[in-house]
Amino acid sequence: MLTIWGRISSINVRKVVLAAQLLEIPFERLDAGGAFGIVNTPAFLAKNPNAMVPLVEDQGFALWESNVIVRYLCAKHASGSLYPTELTARFDAERWMDWQQTSFNNAGREAFIQLIRTPPERRSAPAIAHSVALTTALLSQLDEKLGQRAFLAGEQLTMADIPMACEMHRWWGLPMEHAPYPNVQRWYQSITALPAARGVLDIPLS
Repeated sequence: MLTIWGRISSINVRKVVLAAQLLEIPFERLDAGGAFGIVNTPAFLAKNPNAMVPLVEDQGFALWESNVIVRYLCAKHASGSLYPTELTARFDAERWMDWQQTSFNNAGREAFIQLIRTPPERRSAPAIAHSVALTTALLSQLDEKLGQRAFLAGEQLTMADIPMACEMHRWWGLPMEHAPYPNVQRWYQSITALPAARGVLDIPLS
């Protein structure tokens, strides 16, 4: 059985859980990180020297880095569908996964930290405004792309959609006014309607 180490409040853990549920892989999730600790213990560090979650163990193979884990699970269990095998299709999906991690996550993270994990009296309005401005520009780009195709990498759900769905769950969960992005909303609703989204994309942020 697949073991997933990490608290569900982590967006990166949610990516892995969503992938496992989409793939219908039996798994056990063990709370770790944040208030749960564990990540600095010698046993955990031996498997992930970065002291971060998520970490998965699959038949003796330990793997860390959330998007890499999503790629691994999809390649192992859904080659040709969630994991495209045609070269350009696969790297189209890879591109959007990297965009989520290097562009969108960096843009929106500060608003999340300020509005969810910072006490109101310590929040920085300029930091929130800057994060919102950066994210708004990226959402316009995303909305334009999703006006041309059903999913990020084409007309079928692929591994590319998993990290971004978790990203949008976090963004739209922030307690603030959200501008409408009809194509992004249509795409996101098609994913949240899937049974695999339960327990991942329907939970409050913390």
